[in-house]
Amino acid sequence: MIRSRQSIKKNVLWCLGLLLVLVIFLTGCDQAGAKGKYTPGVYMAEAKGHNGVIEVEVTLSDSAITEVKVVSHSETSGVGDIALDRVSKSIVDKQTLAIDSISGASYSSRAILAAVEDCVTQAGGDATELKEE
Repeated sequence: MIRSRQSIKKNVLWCLGLLLVLVIFLTGCDQAGAKGKYTPGVYMAEAKGHNGVIEVEVTLSDSAITEVKVVSHSETSGVGDIALDRVSKSIVDKQTLAIDSISGASYSSRAILAAVEDCVTQAGGDATELKEE
């Protein structure tokens, strides 16, 4: 059975119209995720370290952790404070919370990671995603 040219044209136009509608819907979905990961700003949080509370200040742009600053702590000088510096730098450099604890300063390392995680959550980010390696 041979179809008429008019019938074929009708089917082609119908398929093209359907394809156009799908492209419009899929493009709309993509733009929703393009807004940014975080609400930009400076966030503060604290977590329990080895010798006491560690307070951090985290600066976030709409797409990145730009600064992690330890505001106060009472960790052991030469051990805990070095770990805090290294972990802070690693978080910013690698844009992840999947950072290994510093040997000899596990509590301090975990505390700063927990505090930064809190700040990311405050900024509307997905901390679970940042913990994945």
